[in-house]
Amino acid sequence: MKRLRRWDFLTINIYWLGLNVSTGSQGTYILPWLVLLLVGEGMKNTALGFLSSAGLVVAILIQAAAGLLSDRSTARWGRRRPFIVTGTLLDMVFLVLIGLAGLYWKSYWLLFAAVLLMQFSSNIAHGALQGLIPDLVPEDQRGRASGVKAMFELLPVILVGFTIARFVETNTWLAIFAVMAALFLGMLFTLPVREQPLRQKPETPLWPSLEDKSTGEKLAALATTPLGRVVLLTAIFVLVTGVFGGGLIITVGRALQGWGTIQLGGVALAGLVAMAGSIILGVWGSVRVGIGEGARKNPSFTWWVINRLLFLAAVGSIRNFALYFLRDVLHVPNAAAATGNLMIVVGGFTFLSALFSGFLADRFGRKTLVAGSGILAALGTILLILSPNITMVMISGVIIGIAAGTFMTTNWALGTDLVPPAEAGRYLGISNLAGAGAGIVGTGLGGPMADFFNAASPGLGYLVIFGLYAALFLLSAVLLVKVPERWRRSQAAA
Repeated sequence: MKRLRRWDFLTINIYWLGLNVSTGSQGTYILPWLVLLLVGEGMKNTALGFLSSAGLVVAILIQAAAGLLSDRSTARWGRRRPFIVTGTLLDMVFLVLIGLAGLYWKSYWLLFAAVLLMQFSSNIAHGALQGLIPDLVPEDQRGRASGVKAMFELLPVILVGFTIARFVETNTWLAIFAVMAALFLGMLFTLPVREQPLRQKPETPLWPSLEDKSTGEKLAALATTPLGRVVLLTAIFVLVTGVFGGGLIITVGRALQGWGTIQLGGVALAGLVAMAGSIILGVWGSVRVGIGEGARKNPSFTWWVINRLLFLAAVGSIRNFALYFLRDVLHVPNAAAATGNLMIVVGGFTFLSALFSGFLADRFGRKTLVAGSGILAALGTILLILSPNITMVMISGVIIGIAAGTFMTTNWALGTDLVPPAEAGRYLGISNLAGAGAGIVGTGLGGPMADFFNAASPGLGYLVIFGLYAALFLLSAVLLVKVPERWRRSQAAA
C-alpha cells in the first residue's frame, strides 16, 4: 500500500461526515419530533424504539450484504464508490418520503415504511464505505486514519446542534433538506478516492441453490455461502433480541404484576440481563454464522464486536432519549434546542478527544484506551442520572464526550487490526451488528421500559434505562479481556 498524504486522509473519510449528519439528525431530532407529533405522550418511547429497531434490522442485513458485494465488485470505478453513489442518490428520494409521511400524510405507519427504505439505501453506501480504510491505508497509519474517520463521525454532533436542532420543531422540511445536502456533498468529495478495481471476481457463489431441499438442508446450504450467512446472522440476532430480550422483560413484568416496588426492581434487573444477554448471545451466534470458519479461527473479532455493541448501545440510546429526558425530567423549555446545546458540548469534547486519541493509539496501543473509555463513560452517565439541572447535565456531557471520542477512534483502529485485509468489507459489514444492533438493543428494549416506568412515576423511566446504559459501559470494558491486542509498539517504529 502507498503511504497516504493529508488529502488522502480527507477523501477516504469525508463521507462519514454526511452519513453522520444524516443519522444524527434523524435519530436525535427529526424522528423523535415526528413520532411525538404522530403518537403523543404515552407511547412515544415505545413507538420510537419500535421504529428504530425495525429500521436497524434492515441496516444489519443491507450493510453486511453491501460490504460483501463491494468486496467482490469489479466495477471500473473501484469496489466501494459505486455503492456509495447509488446509496446516496436513493437517500435523496427516501428523505423526502420521511418528510411527507410525518408532516403531510401524518401517518406513523407511512413514516415507518419510509424509515425502512431510508435504512436500505443508506446502508448500501455505509457497507461499502467501511472497506476504504482497510483497502487503502497502511497498517501503521490506520490509527491516524481512524482518528480522521472518528472526527468526521463526531463533528456532525456539533454541526447539527448549531443548525438542524435549532429549527427542527419550527421548519422540519429545512432540516430534511440540510441532511440531503450533507449527504450529497460528502458523496462528491469521496469521488476522487484512488481505488484499484478488482480484476477478478471471487469464484465462491453468493447464494446457494435451494431447490428440492428440506428446511434443514436449506439452512445448511445458506451457511455455506457468504450472502446466505448474512441472512442467517440477521435472523439470529433479531430472534435472540426479540425472544430472549423482549420476552424476558415481558415475562418478568407479568410474573411480578401487582407487587409494586418488587415488580419495578425485577423489570429493571430483567432489562439489564436482556440487553447484555441479547448483545453477547446475539453477536456470538450471528458472527459465527456470518463469517463461518473464520470466526472460530479469530474469536477475538467476535469479542471486539461485542465490546463495540455494548458501548454504542449505551451512548447511542442516551443520545436518542436526550430530548425526551430534558423535556420530561428536567422540564427544560424548547427541549430540541436544549438538546442541541447539549450535543454541541458532547460533540466538542468528543471531537477533541478523537483528535488526540488516534495518535495515542498508534503510539501506545488500542486496548487500554478502549477499556478506559468504557469506565469513563459509565461515570459520566451516573452523573447524568444524578443531575438536578441543565448545568450538571452539561458536565456529564463533557465526560461522556471525552469517553466517546476516545472509544470511536481507538476501538475502530483495534478492529481494523483484527480483520483479514482481503475480506475487510465482509468482516466490517458484519460488524454493523455493533452499530445497528446497538439501536435494536438499547433503544428497542429501552423505549418500552421507559414508558413502563414512566407510567409508575413520571420521568422514572429515563433514570432507570440510563442506569442500565451505565452498566453496559462497564461491561464493555470488562469483556475487553477477551480481545488480545495484536498491535505492538514496534509497528509504530517500523
